[in-house]
Amino acid sequence: MDELEQAAAALRAGGLVGMPTETVYGLAADALDAAAVLRVFAAKGRPTFDPLIVHLPDAGWLERVAVPSPRARLLAAACWPGPLTLVLPRTAAVPDAVTAGLDTVAVRVPDHPLARELIRRCGRPLAAPSANRFGCVSPTTAAHVREQLGAAVAVVLDGGPCRIGVESTVLRPDPLPVILRPGGCTRERLEELLGEPVALAGREDRAAALALPAPGMLASHYAPAAPLTLREPGAPWPADPALGLLAFTGAGLPAGPRHEVLSARGDLAEAAAALFAALRRLDAAGVRAIIAEEVPAHGLGLAINDRLRRAAGKG
Repeated sequence: MDELEQAAAALRAGGLVGMPTETVYGLAADALDAAAVLRVFAAKGRPTFDPLIVHLPDAGWLERVAVPSPRARLLAAACWPGPLTLVLPRTAAVPDAVTAGLDTVAVRVPDHPLARELIRRCGRPLAAPSANRFGCVSPTTAAHVREQLGAAVAVVLDGGPCRIGVESTVLRPDPLPVILRPGGCTRERLEELLGEPVALAGREDRAAALALPAPGMLASHYAPAAPLTLREPGAPWPADPALGLLAFTGAGLPAGPRHEVLSARGDLAEAAAALFAALRRLDAAGVRAIIAEEVPAHGLGLAINDRLRRAAGKG
């Protein structure tokens, strides 16, 4: 039995699998098995009021779990497989454990061949939040999954480093399109496809109510173990050697062993792919705290800044 079949068999038996995607590694369970879904929450230490994303192998499975609108169909055709999650009315097949009792479900098709083949072999949609302890830095390699979750995961499929490196964009398409979580699909791309403005939910919207309307919306999330503070724009970098510094291009950054540069050439896609691994390296270096700077707030910069602000408890 090959590793993919072992993983599919584990899922059919109610177990958990580390699954590569183009965004981050997911902790997958059979989305239609409430008991298996609850094992995801237990393994992550995740509160059950935080809903999960359901992953499909292709858009043809969408009506198994959701009721798509014309906007949703347009975006699914244009963006799937890819880093866009749509929040849609759920079908009766989806357990309350997945949606935190809400009447909507978050759903996407991942752009990673191993993930899609795993779902097909399992024969069931998979609920898969990031494969890490709740609130911590998301995993972008198979080794990160094993480090954090260990024996809680039956199989970890190694699909290499994640290409995008930040989670999917979560969009509520109706009655008007609103990004609930910035991510790998940019606001500019969504507006181009829809031919209309796409709003961005603010911090107040995210914090207004529990259960949360979409995954990954807590104000404090994606955090390293070391406390993280955002650098004031234009402020000098501190010279304290006990601090870890996280810079976008490294311009003005003093020399030091505990510094991370996300993209020396100022490429936001490169910076997004490097973000979580850089935070992990600073943690592993034993820094007392991390000082991070935000990046330009367009394209993938929205997602990077969102993760940095929430790592600092300012989401």
